Amino acid sequence: MQQQLSFGNEAIPVPPVAERAPVREPSVPAPSPPSVGTLTTRTVVYTDGACSGNPGPGGWAWAVPGGAWARGAEASSTNQRMELSAVLEAVRSLPGPLEVVSDSTYVVNCFRDRWWAGWQKRNWRNSQNKPVANRDIWEPLIGLVIPRDIVFRWVKGHGTDPINGYVDELAVKSARTQTADIGQSSPNSPSRRPTRNDW
Repeated sequence: MQQQLSFGNEAIPVPPVAERAPVREPSVPAPSPPSVGTLTTRTVVYTDGACSGNPGPGGWAWAVPGGAWARGAEASSTNQRMELSAVLEAVRSLPGPLEVVSDSTYVVNCFRDRWWAGWQKRNWRNSQNKPVANRDIWEPLIGLVIPRDIVFRWVKGHGTDPINGYVDELAVKSARTQTADIGQSSPNSPSRRPTRNDW
């Protein structure tokens, strides 16, 4: 028998639980649907890259709000390579379902719009039939993302998001000092702006 909800004099039919699909954000590729009642909890990780000179000394960083963070450097790089490196290192370091938050449309669009599928079909050539730039980073990153439950979200760079500001500062510091580091206790409050003491 079908259940009904009553609102005043009106009864609204409610489909049985088995007919209701759980609400999920799409991932790349879409994983098998979960069992009814299963909720996916994703670890949110912010990533960013920085480069002085583009090309020039580069730095990357990732941080889980209220949790772990890491940063690294490359002596001669580009901003796009550092953005990709930040995501690659985060995905390598963090198990389970992830929500990657990035201010790089280059990264987010690749997964949201499935550029990677076209590159693979065209033997790593882009839509202009040119070799895909940064294939040495894209290939392992795509290989790690495809089998996992990972979604990508864009955030405005240099805006008001404190965690994006935090990873930007970490990446800039790595580019400037050419150092790598890991730590715990990144900021987790949207109202708190990170300070140099957070490094």
